[in-house]
Amino acid sequence: MSAETVVSLKDVSHQYGDTQALNDVSLEIPCGQRVGFIGPDGVGKSTLLGLIAGVKKGQSGQCLVMGTDIQNNKQRTEMCSRIAYMPQGLGKNLYMTLSVHENLLFFARLFNLPADEREQRIQLLLKSTGLSEFRDRPAGQLSGGMKQKLGLCCALIHNPDLLILDEPTTGVDPLSRRQFWTLIDRIRAQRPQMSVLIATAYMDEAAGFDFLIAMDEGVVMATGTPEALIEQTGQDNLDQAFIALLPEDKRQGHKAVTVPPRQQSEKIAISARNLSKTFGNFTAVDNVNFEIERGEIFGFLGSNGCGKTTTMKMLTGLLPTSSGEALLFGEQVDANDMATRRRVGFMSQSFSLYEELSVSQNLFLHARLFNLAQDYQHQRVETLLKEFELERYQKQSAKDLPLGIRQRLSLAVAIIHEPEILILDEPTSGVDPVARDGFWELLIGLSREQGVTIFVSTHFMNEAQRCDRISLMHAGEVLATDSPAALCKTKGFETLEETFIAYLTEQQADDGDNSQLLAENTLSESQHKKKQNRFSLTRLLAYSLRETLEIGRDPVRLVFAFLGTVILMFVLGYGISLDVEDIAFAVMDRDQSPESRDYIQSLAGSRYFDEKTPILSDAEMDERMRSGDISMAIEIPPDYGKDMRHGQQPSVSVWVDGSMPYRAETIKGYIQGFHLSYLSELSLRQFGIKVSPSYQLVSRYRYNPQVESLISMVPGVLPILLLMITSMLTALSIVREKELGSITNFYATPVNRLEFLMGKQLPYIVIGMMNFLMLMWLVYMVFDVPLTGSFWALLVGTFLYIVVATCMGQFISAFTKTQIAAIFLTMITSIVPCVNYAGLINPINSLEGAGYVVGHIYPASYYLLICRGAFTKGLGFDELNAFYWPMALAIVVLMCLSWLLLKKQDK
Repeated sequence: MSAETVVSLKDVSHQYGDTQALNDVSLEIPCGQRVGFIGPDGVGKSTLLGLIAGVKKGQSGQCLVMGTDIQNNKQRTEMCSRIAYMPQGLGKNLYMTLSVHENLLFFARLFNLPADEREQRIQLLLKSTGLSEFRDRPAGQLSGGMKQKLGLCCALIHNPDLLILDEPTTGVDPLSRRQFWTLIDRIRAQRPQMSVLIATAYMDEAAGFDFLIAMDEGVVMATGTPEALIEQTGQDNLDQAFIALLPEDKRQGHKAVTVPPRQQSEKIAISARNLSKTFGNFTAVDNVNFEIERGEIFGFLGSNGCGKTTTMKMLTGLLPTSSGEALLFGEQVDANDMATRRRVGFMSQSFSLYEELSVSQNLFLHARLFNLAQDYQHQRVETLLKEFELERYQKQSAKDLPLGIRQRLSLAVAIIHEPEILILDEPTSGVDPVARDGFWELLIGLSREQGVTIFVSTHFMNEAQRCDRISLMHAGEVLATDSPAALCKTKGFETLEETFIAYLTEQQADDGDNSQLLAENTLSESQHKKKQNRFSLTRLLAYSLRETLEIGRDPVRLVFAFLGTVILMFVLGYGISLDVEDIAFAVMDRDQSPESRDYIQSLAGSRYFDEKTPILSDAEMDERMRSGDISMAIEIPPDYGKDMRHGQQPSVSVWVDGSMPYRAETIKGYIQGFHLSYLSELSLRQFGIKVSPSYQLVSRYRYNPQVESLISMVPGVLPILLLMITSMLTALSIVREKELGSITNFYATPVNRLEFLMGKQLPYIVIGMMNFLMLMWLVYMVFDVPLTGSFWALLVGTFLYIVVATCMGQFISAFTKTQIAAIFLTMITSIVPCVNYAGLINPINSLEGAGYVVGHIYPASYYLLICRGAFTKGLGFDELNAFYWPMALAIVVLMCLSWLLLKKQDK
């Protein structure tokens, strides 16, 4: 690897299952230049950049970055401070509830910058990017362009030598895009040795880079300067040059898209009149007005988040309006008006078909959903397969289709019912130029040949140029509506991009006006590149502080964290009871004698039994026990009184509901005890003889004299609640980062696994202890359960148990990828073992087999002994310390397992 090369790749390959993302890629990337990776989505650009940044684990081949093997763990850790990685997606490396300053401070701490240098760099970056006045604004409330600027500032906080940007301007308006690249140029002017690697889908952007790498299906097609690639292919621009570089089978039949003139129509297909939509205090669409003629191709341009998708959903009836009118064919849009909605086809921004179904199955499914006649369904599907050139893919599952074919299928499904209006939300995002042109050929055919009105949103200016008219949208407002040529003429610019920028400049203050050249405010280099410590308390506390801030600003998590345990304590404390009282019973008295009535009255007088209306027949008894009206039925036979008077022993039948065995056995014991007591009292009344056994058994209960379930169950509920809520919150905190993509910050920074785990863990240990104190107050003040033992012994045991719970949450998060999976797994692994194997209901020593083993290794078993010992048995440190050690061992084991399972690189 030469000094002039920043990255050297040799035979690098990468697979995701059966998909070959990279195939024997070998490259020498020049140092100190802006290097662009061009190609549509899915060709391997992001994978390649991820490997270079060290956030993805290599599978085969060699990847040297600045002379270092980036796949070697030790070398990668040392190299982290010299690399900055900004992942794909608006604000993907940001935390939306944190302010601009808090985001920057978090990243500064991750790179262990000294406190004085931290603030200096933050202030200078904010001033250089024009973000100073938004210092305290949450990242989620920034525009798309400002989010990308902030993301860039976070990436530059540690003065990297290599800056890696994965599609940094996708979904950003042209003005913000221009400001972003101006900022990059200013930074490079100050630090010319810094290399910048960029993946982009915009060919006009790529034309301004120093060096390009054109990719398709995991292979490098060509490398060189933009001018060299254009000259090599003999084309006029980079878009055409890329098409010329594609394999013959991909560009076969490709031709330049031409748009025939449209016949004017006086009929209005779509009309928006003062259309507005608000979400809480946020106005997504503000007083939008436009009309679209029948058969017109109408384009919608604007950045992500400007209100395009919201407007489209209101016009299709998928979203109600806040004010104004949305009209289709002159009729008010009504979500329940199926007749109108059948005249509209909608293609969403993301692929929304059934991936497990084949192409033809998706088409037939939607034909049935739109209630096409049975004999017409086959004809319509065959027509679409032929028109959209999908015949060769008809038996292939949708998930295995190339992106361009997927979009073609989505369009075919959208018009399966032959709609008169077609609404398309960014249908060609990420599609290669050939497939994009082919898609537009289909749209033009629908418009010109079939008279379909097409309302399409796009980020590509060359696509907008093909529309009959376009509407420029920004921050929920329509800036202008006219034909592309007329808009350009109005502003006096040759290109549509320059025209859009002019409109945006009028609408908003140019963020770049406040930016100053970095040369004037030098971002000073650190005196020396410090070797990153193996363990840093600063990095650990950075994660703890950030997690605390996010919890405090998320009402849902905040309520769940503190009220969840309180609510469940009431539910479980009162709901789980082993007391068997107020047993509903009824009597079928076939004798109706004074003796039988005396027997019934004695039974009804017990506090354990609650008499219901008498039973008149066997069928009624069966029905009432089936319905749950009674739990016990007593049948007194005929001549019961007569037999009693003659000193005989009549039989009394007792029927008990055995659907709950524990309760049934308890009822059986109660009725047997009552029966013996009644006979003894009867003998004393009639004969003056007290019947009693030859011995007297006196039972006394220690620790719970009244044998009340509440005294036992309330302390027993504590282990369930503290384990379930605490472990669930901890697991979600990590899995949430995986879902949002912010886990990339862990991959791309010097933070090690132990710092990450402990940093995420600390806030939830504090929350768990606060929950314990709240529950203690409830137990004492509401449930009136006294603490007879040592509070401090219980507190120490609780602390160990809370740490166990957070470790268990981290362990679960290590192999779950979604929050739903984490919630279910946490609930199963906390509730089921706690109830069945931890001794809550049955003692552990009474269990057998696997249940016995689980009971002895599960941490909740020992904490339950601590709770019951402290609450009911009056135990202290001397008696309870033996239960601390198993939990301490569980902490070590679970933390080690979490550390081993948590990966520092993505696959």
